[in-house]
Amino acid sequence: MKLNHRCLGVAALFASLQMLCAGDITGKITLKGTPPPEKDLPLASDPVCGKIHPTKKTRLYIVGKSGELADTFIYLKEGVQGNAPAPAQPLLIDLAGCEYNPYVSGAMVNQKIMVRNSDPVLHNIHVMPANAGNKESNTAQLPKSKDLEFSFATEEPFLKFKCDVHPWMFSYVSILKHPYFAVSGTDGTFKIANVPPGKYTVEAVHRKAGKQTMEIEVPATGAKEANFTLEAK
Repeated sequence: MKLNHRCLGVAALFASLQMLCAGDITGKITLKGTPPPEKDLPLASDPVCGKIHPTKKTRLYIVGKSGELADTFIYLKEGVQGNAPAPAQPLLIDLAGCEYNPYVSGAMVNQKIMVRNSDPVLHNIHVMPANAGNKESNTAQLPKSKDLEFSFATEEPFLKFKCDVHPWMFSYVSILKHPYFAVSGTDGTFKIANVPPGKYTVEAVHRKAGKQTMEIEVPATGAKEANFTLEAK
């Protein structure tokens, strides 16, 4: 199949057929107000984690000096056309420092999610979906043992991974049918790359600070800025 090097205006071309024209959505998440203080973790229950845990506090709000808000999930809520296959590259969740890393992430339907235990202590991976289309499971994972593999057949926001041995350990993975999502970094910024040109509803969601939506139009090339302000609860 021969393709001309011009913008064809199609919704999406996946796998080996790349987008002939696409733009990026870039922006920043800012928190308005003062978040509640983080709580101390019950590390006395495990002396190993008490020595290696890096923060000793919960991490419900990761906020910079100017209100830059991390761990916000940004995705295209409406406007995506067509279907995308799951990427071959798995999402890796690493149990390191007695934390799930990353704390917030995204994956596609049927994409492999690999969970690794890099700690010198036993963890368990208790998958706790709220959607009946996704299967709950609970598996122990020995230190430095083989990665565990998961995948999910149905979309679900903030699907929970939990360690019952260490009750402060959580990870939240939002499962989508498309690849157009991102998570804000510690500087509050994010980028959703290679979005087909068109009109979309973008939603930014933080587990504690709520959500905000915005209507945008993505250009055929270049970037469209979408900045969000969420409020501390």
